[in-house]
Amino acid sequence: MTETHNKILDTAERLFGDQGYDATSLRQIIAEAGVNLAAVHYHFGSKEELLEHLVTRKAGPVNQERLALLDRYEAEAGGEPIPLEKLLGAFLTPPFIRIKSSPEFFKLMGRMYAEGLMPAIAEKHFHNVKSRFTTAFGRALPNLSEQEVAIRLQFLVGAMSHTMLFACKQFAIDGDLMIRQLVAFVIGGLRAPAALGENTEKTK
Repeated sequence: MTETHNKILDTAERLFGDQGYDATSLRQIIAEAGVNLAAVHYHFGSKEELLEHLVTRKAGPVNQERLALLDRYEAEAGGEPIPLEKLLGAFLTPPFIRIKSSPEFFKLMGRMYAEGLMPAIAEKHFHNVKSRFTTAFGRALPNLSEQEVAIRLQFLVGAMSHTMLFACKQFAIDGDLMIRQLVAFVIGGLRAPAALGENTEKTK
């Protein structure tokens, strides 16, 4: 990657995280990065493609780490469902350990989740991650229907994104402690009795 390429990405990462995607214009990005509009179009084509490059640049390694942890825990489980604590650790640890090393990216991810921009990007670039974790959580929660598992995973993502965007800064808690707090909170909701009724139980 060229210096201009990285400068645009770094500037967009900071501005998208601070202001949000919709509130940040290409004009503002090029002004703060000290480049011209032609450079943005040359390297990325559009604002939408810039966001995708930005997310995959940093979220790619995060999701590789998630899958590596999931592989490890599946091997340890020997065909049995992975315990919820380990599943949540595999999903939450890779992003949260970046609180100090990459705070701008950490804030950006919280903002992207909160603004509803991540699902489309995740479906396009990280389908395998979504599919494998959904399956693993479904096996760990056998008393819930697929629909109810999907809903509760959305609650998990919502809690994670809010924490990434607001709570870590507000409470000045390091990543390890925040993960423990978040796991303790979320696991109660995941293990709660089914709420959608008998007609949504898994087919036996």
